[in-house]
Amino acid sequence: MLKTIDGASFRKMVNYGSRYLEINKQMVDALNVFPVPDGDTGSNMYLTIASATKEVALIPDDDLLDLAAALSKGALKGARGNSGVILSQILKGIYTVIKDGKPFTTKEFARALKSGTEVAYNAVTKPKEGTILTVIRVMAEHAGKICAKTQDHVEFLRSVIAKGDEILKKTPEMLPVLKKAGVVDAGGKGLLCVFNGYLAALEGKELPEATDAPAELISGGESFGDMPAEIHDLGDIQFGYCTEFFVININPRATEADIDTFREKLLDIGDSVIVIGDLSLVKVHVHTNNPGRAIQYALKLGEVDKVKIENMRQQNRELIAQREAECKDMGMISVCAGDGLVNIFKDILVDYVIEGGQTMNPSVEDILSAINKVNAREIFIFPNNKNIILAAEQAKELSEKPLHIIPTREVVEGIAAVLAFNPEESADVNEENMKDAYSCVKSAQVTYAVRKTSIDGLDLEIGDIMGIFNGKICTKGSQVDDVVESVLENMIDDDSSMVTLYFGEGVTEEGAEALVEKLSEKYPDVEFSAYCGNQPHYYYFISVE
Repeated sequence: MLKTIDGASFRKMVNYGSRYLEINKQMVDALNVFPVPDGDTGSNMYLTIASATKEVALIPDDDLLDLAAALSKGALKGARGNSGVILSQILKGIYTVIKDGKPFTTKEFARALKSGTEVAYNAVTKPKEGTILTVIRVMAEHAGKICAKTQDHVEFLRSVIAKGDEILKKTPEMLPVLKKAGVVDAGGKGLLCVFNGYLAALEGKELPEATDAPAELISGGESFGDMPAEIHDLGDIQFGYCTEFFVININPRATEADIDTFREKLLDIGDSVIVIGDLSLVKVHVHTNNPGRAIQYALKLGEVDKVKIENMRQQNRELIAQREAECKDMGMISVCAGDGLVNIFKDILVDYVIEGGQTMNPSVEDILSAINKVNAREIFIFPNNKNIILAAEQAKELSEKPLHIIPTREVVEGIAAVLAFNPEESADVNEENMKDAYSCVKSAQVTYAVRKTSIDGLDLEIGDIMGIFNGKICTKGSQVDDVVESVLENMIDDDSSMVTLYFGEGVTEEGAEALVEKLSEKYPDVEFSAYCGNQPHYYYFISVE
């Protein structure tokens, strides 16, 4: 049990937090939804914490006070973008609690998180919920609740991170722009990367490999595939220049009130205003149409250093031009549940996959959002469920792009249809070929009964394994493999040449391979294969061709 964190452990946490964010910064970058970000969130947060880590490395010993002070100072000096600045303030707040230099307990860690939250919220003129601020606040609140009974730092951090993950998944419900883009808050995700690095350091684990996963679960469905930046009309950008700089060598007669006055002046000429620091150093960020005036205000406070001005309207023009240049004639969207099936659809070049199915039907809004994300002039959609076809039809009426609905009712039908796609053919020819392809497939499912009932001539008990073919329960049993065999007896005939099994939750790869071997012996003239679908509720999806 690790009851206290000393200087050596703190240094390791800092290094691991920085490294964890570094290897995952591209994944965090992919969550950006704004058309002209101040810079990519993951990269900005990494550069912020890398500056802090570099400052910590200059401390020759493991004095906790010196290490914490260096972390705070380095983060402020390297702060980039909104999320980077907020991260620096979180670290500054943490420093204010552990500055006594003594090894700290979980109770003190909880107080440090609370202090970091308060400093971060105070740094932002108009705090928004659904951002990194929400994530750190909820983590701090949870830390305060569990610290008294959780003395082990490893257990403590695991619980705090789990709470952070939980609230991160809810951020799309707090910020409509996140829900529209189908992502969680990038800054919050970056913060959790840092804390996961802290945890790995305390656990003594190796750091994981980088992940390219672009999106997280949101209400209504999970989005997979390329996540292009959302492009706005140029008229939507009220303030065109992202302006950042430091104020150094502050006038000796300046006071904290002068810094507050400076902040108020920036609010009069722009938005996204962040002015942080003290009378030794001030970090400034503002979106404005007059960066020169912002600098003039700053010169009354002290000297200006490391000025960065970016034209956000021009960035948006470049995004528009790039997107138009990369636009293709036809794109594909599929609906399914299970990361294995998602990967299969991506492997066969589906552009975007919406998570949904029998127990979670995507909305019309979810479908329209997916359509807008696929950079193609015309779109094919594969609902793969009879309950989703109507929503797709409604989306077709609202879509600004031509939408071709291939009315697949099962995932295996969707896979067959996608495999018939030929980018060299016209949309009309592809639509005809896709419909022909999926209509030639026999499909079945193996699942379990959730209640006692009598249906299709069978008496079912809770937990009975049942096989469904042609929309009817055709067999039941107590063993999954036996039911699969029974279902196939109804499906395989003299014209059958290939059977594909997609195994889901409750079935191991070894179990599926053993079943394939057994079935191959029973049907020597038929080719059998099994793929991991990892779909919920269904042991197998079966395709017979």
